[in-house]
Amino acid sequence: MGMAAWADELWVLAAAVVAGVVVIDAVVRRAHDWVRVAALGAERRSRLPPGEMGWPVVGSMWAFLRAFKSGNPDAFIASFIRRFGRTGVYRTLMFSSPTILAVTPEACKQVLMDDEGFVTGWPKATVTLIGPKSFVNMSYDDHRRIRKLTAAPINGFDALTTYLSFIDHTVVSTLRRWSSPDSGEFEFLTELRRMTFKIIVQIFMSGADDATMEALERSYTDLNYGMRAMAINLPGFAYHRALRARRKLVSVLQGVLHARRAAAAKGFTRSTAMDMMDRLIEAEDDRGRHLADDEIIDVLIMYLNAGHESSGHITMWATVFLQENPDIFARAKAEQEEIMRSIPATQKGLTLRDFKKMHFLSQVVDETLRCVNISFVSFRQATRDIYVNGYLIPKGWKVQLWYRSVHMDDQVYPDPKMFNPSRWEGPPPKAGTFLPFGLGSRLCPGNDLAKLEISVFLHHFLLGYKLTRTNPKCRVRYLPHPRPVDNCLARITKVSDEH
Repeated sequence: MGMAAWADELWVLAAAVVAGVVVIDAVVRRAHDWVRVAALGAERRSRLPPGEMGWPVVGSMWAFLRAFKSGNPDAFIASFIRRFGRTGVYRTLMFSSPTILAVTPEACKQVLMDDEGFVTGWPKATVTLIGPKSFVNMSYDDHRRIRKLTAAPINGFDALTTYLSFIDHTVVSTLRRWSSPDSGEFEFLTELRRMTFKIIVQIFMSGADDATMEALERSYTDLNYGMRAMAINLPGFAYHRALRARRKLVSVLQGVLHARRAAAAKGFTRSTAMDMMDRLIEAEDDRGRHLADDEIIDVLIMYLNAGHESSGHITMWATVFLQENPDIFARAKAEQEEIMRSIPATQKGLTLRDFKKMHFLSQVVDETLRCVNISFVSFRQATRDIYVNGYLIPKGWKVQLWYRSVHMDDQVYPDPKMFNPSRWEGPPPKAGTFLPFGLGSRLCPGNDLAKLEISVFLHHFLLGYKLTRTNPKCRVRYLPHPRPVDNCLARITKVSDEH
């Protein structure tokens, strides 16, 4: 037999193998889809949204991870829209659970505003790592109680006024240190996260020593990488490392709690003002019940994590976007210069009145939140059969709310990949179209504090500094949060001594 004949036979064999794999894949997917929905009965099955369950156990997780690790995260939802049309909701299997993907403003709004029809439904990994007694797993009543207790001390006018002085001082001293002649290149994102972590620890655990601060900070990176991972508790997996990080966090926070309680029992008074840990220790409900240590620790782990991760990442991206867009930079800087001219000579530092004048800078922050999508998805679970966009979400099924899909939808935001703060001029966005902090009763309680931190940093940066990235075309990694793989290696240069 000649070489040409051998080659022909190999091609035939290869084609047969490929065809066999395709057939097996289709059969397995169809069988798995049937098994997952068979118990619903014919009538309810007919009302399900379009989609597919994928392979057993993994479902659509491989496609999700492949899209986010390939540098094209929007390809995941785009594949559902391409195959099944723009229905707004799709069925699949995610994190080993039958799941409905909600990807349009209307669908997200309906789910987020219905507290009776939907409860939290975060993956096992997230609940375990942030804590079963944190907001991600609380009942509606418990969430309302703890939120009421913590919202005013975080976002209230008096609280923000108190925090502003510390934030302002911290930002000014940090920028001066970064721009010193001997500073050189550094990971801008890493240092920003340290700065925002210092701020949030001061708010929640004022007086924490450097050792406590460092022990907490070291553990949060591993914790975050595990929260969007599958719950595989084996060495080498992100979830395994994250569990170890949580144990360290619990140990450190428990130690601080013990010290606080012991000092109170001996009648010692603290030299610093009451912080969030003090408020959680002293809190009691209408029946006189106090929070247990594990409840306090889970709430603190959640707040400390959210309070520095989002602020640090958004501050980095906003700085990068401003530096990359000279016209936008110039307009934002002119606004800050005008604010500085209006400040009385006797005033020290910024006030909330000055912050309220940062109208264009607020648009810059909102556009950064939209483009970057730090919280790209959130999770709910249906408490009963509910119809969304005309399709059935069966009782007990999980719902993933794809905020990223809403923010990057060209039917909601024209030319969505363009950084354009001016799109925020005019009336506020319709409910459901802008979801960086969620919506409804579970809206992120630290949203005002986060925007204050980001704005104060950008204010000082715009007035006197320049960012020069070492690798401006650096590849972006999208899990657990969008960031350059070099953590934005850069130099900060002081360009003005006027401010």
